[in-house]
Amino acid sequence: MQVSVESISPIERRMKVTVDAARVNAGLQEGLTRTQRTVRVDGFRPGKVPMSVVRQRFGDSVRQEVVGQLVRDTLLEAISQQELRVAGYPAIDEVNQEGDQALEFVAVFEVYPDVTLADFTSLSVVRPEVSISDADVDEMILNLRKQKATWTTVDRAATLEDRVSLDYEGSINGVPFEGGKAEGQTLVLGSGRMIPGFEEGVVGMTAGEEKTITVTFPEDYQAENLRGKQAQFLIHAKLVEEQHLPELNDEFVREFSEQTDLHAFREEVRGNMERELKAAVRQVVKKAVFDVVVGAHEVSAPKTLVREEIERQRQQAVSRFGWKNIDPRMLPDEMFSVAAERSVNLGLVVGEIIRHHKLEVDQDRLREFVRDIAAAYEDPQQVMDWYLKNNEQRQQLESVVLEDQVVDWLLGSMQVQMQPSTYREILQQIQR
Repeated sequence: MQVSVESISPIERRMKVTVDAARVNAGLQEGLTRTQRTVRVDGFRPGKVPMSVVRQRFGDSVRQEVVGQLVRDTLLEAISQQELRVAGYPAIDEVNQEGDQALEFVAVFEVYPDVTLADFTSLSVVRPEVSISDADVDEMILNLRKQKATWTTVDRAATLEDRVSLDYEGSINGVPFEGGKAEGQTLVLGSGRMIPGFEEGVVGMTAGEEKTITVTFPEDYQAENLRGKQAQFLIHAKLVEEQHLPELNDEFVREFSEQTDLHAFREEVRGNMERELKAAVRQVVKKAVFDVVVGAHEVSAPKTLVREEIERQRQQAVSRFGWKNIDPRMLPDEMFSVAAERSVNLGLVVGEIIRHHKLEVDQDRLREFVRDIAAAYEDPQQVMDWYLKNNEQRQQLESVVLEDQVVDWLLGSMQVQMQPSTYREILQQIQR
């Protein structure tokens, strides 16, 4: 077998493979013999069809099958022989084989780029410094009380913390826009569910009142066509309700916990918040570190990998937002291309760090990670066993843990600047 490789670009290769005639003819003869043993032809007993008849009637299909298998086999052999790290599956072109001649074909593909790692000691990253305060616990318990709140209709102007029922319709320059209309919308004022200025515009309205407010969509609003646009909303207030919080007593505690007194409940809430904060800080730090890493490397992302990542993110978006009736192909590549290319570039750099520094999954750390996940369930040991004994789940968690180890390695190499933060600020960062 002869192999020649031509570089089309830094990551594109054109490989020509020639398979000698002897190997091709041996494959063809084997294919014809196999067909002769199994084929049924009128006038001949099974297995007794003359080879000339087999060749005449089935030769083309046998040749096509044999040549196809030879292309697949020798392609892998050639890639291994040339020690190429192929990204995606090659495109096969120019397949030529006639009579008893040699087989020739061309494969075009991308390879993983060579990644030259940056000097991480020259890079700096900001790391939040935060702990759970008594005020944070108080606020969390207040939110739990709000979950159990009752509501009564009031005949007064709406204030913050009130619940209102609204009809509204939005327009820009007098033209209604998609998604800007609702009827019977229930909204707790001050919840921050609506764009800035909307809830504030409802404060002071009474049931039956109608008014028009002007607001501006944020520059990072999810609908690109509305970003930064000024809009008018015609609002009709239908109902105003006042909130009544349950008393903070042992009966309330039993609504959320098996604890029997308020002090023990507070400690349980604090423990849950600390676990949540630990995971959130980890997420914020990981993003900050990886943002610095991506910015410090120029990588030629293989288009094949970017296309695969776009498709993965497209499917993920449909699943995350519950768009059951939407064909994922309706979502344009442009929605995901920037994030997909960043993800691929990051993966290439992280992979090179793992290879270059020979990082391996720390099994003790894996068990600790699974233990933290399991702690939120009624039977933690059962959950741990399920994760650790299920190969697919275990491999997914190993990837997460190894990625965390890469982050730790990077933090140990970079210049780290500590920055005071709060529980609320950290949670807001991960919700963006």
